[in-house]
Amino acid sequence: MSLKKIGKILEQNIMTGISYMIPIVIAGAVLMAISRVGASFYGISTIWDNKWADSANFMIRFLHTDDGWGSVALGLMFPVISAYIAYSIADKGGIAPGIIGGTLVANMNAGFLGALVSGLIAGYSVKLMIKYIHLPKAAESVLPVFIVPVLGTFITLFLVQYVIGVPFADLNSGLSAWLKSMTGTNRILLAAIVGGMVGFDLGGPVNKAAVTTAMALVTSGVYDPNTAAQVAIIIPPLGLGLATVINKKKFNLELQEAGNAALVMGLIGVSEGAIPFAVESPLKVVPANVVGSAVGSALAVGLGAVNHAPISGFYGWFAVEKWWFYILSIIIGTLIVTGLTLLFRKNVIIKPDDQVEEKDETNGKYFSEDEWEN
Repeated sequence: MSLKKIGKILEQNIMTGISYMIPIVIAGAVLMAISRVGASFYGISTIWDNKWADSANFMIRFLHTDDGWGSVALGLMFPVISAYIAYSIADKGGIAPGIIGGTLVANMNAGFLGALVSGLIAGYSVKLMIKYIHLPKAAESVLPVFIVPVLGTFITLFLVQYVIGVPFADLNSGLSAWLKSMTGTNRILLAAIVGGMVGFDLGGPVNKAAVTTAMALVTSGVYDPNTAAQVAIIIPPLGLGLATVINKKKFNLELQEAGNAALVMGLIGVSEGAIPFAVESPLKVVPANVVGSAVGSALAVGLGAVNHAPISGFYGWFAVEKWWFYILSIIIGTLIVTGLTLLFRKNVIIKPDDQVEEKDETNGKYFSEDEWEN
């Protein structure tokens, strides 16, 4: 098997884990956003602090509890991604070792990379056991219900604890400390790089690498990459959707419809709303997305906005520190994408349906009645 094929398989396994993890992260982030937006009406900016658990106001106590629920959901990030990477490799047999290994990774603070490796260890351990352990037919049922989960879990935990755990924990701590130490232009450059990566392939591997790494760093108290990523997620669909509203003549009917959907998807934080435009004209759309996302992200971080939760939709904007700068950065990035898109595109000539049909019927693919008779 070639290295290219091995890399493709690993990428597929990791992307499967990420796709199962993202709904967990979104659920937790939305719960936290609700809590923090609600708390802001009471002038509270630290609703997660335990002192609010004993507040005389029932609503404040509830918002504190709700924030805790969001924290519980986000705490499942590493176990879930580890479990479903293992599931992608070894089917259901990989889930138990994967989720237990991911929990140990979280407890050891081995970070996002530790969770990825935990899932790979669990998945391939189970896959090898299923392939090479052969039992008598009368004892075959013992393999999936006892040997695979127990031995697979033991191998995964042993390797996480004694081989990958400490190095990845040190790496995670070092990376977090390095990112926290970045100030001034370094922070802005980092935000621009993260933003450009997010805007590059709209939910693809480059986008996912930036977003999931930024999300993982939130658990270590590093918020700049997350702020940059969450700003960049929504800029391409908003920018391209706005372009279709401003000048419909530059888009065919399908893209005009896609533009309406892109606006909605952008507001709720789904970058994939821009994909139809990128597929139709990648050389024009992708550079505009990258530039707009990079500038918007750099502005947000440079102006001091801080998004503590991995959530990009409008329902979380007002929970961001210095949210007015955060929203301003989104607007500027969106306008850049819109302006570059309209600048580079030419008007599209849209013909009435009857003209299109008439052209189709005379292009040599259809016969007239006389030709059929002959």
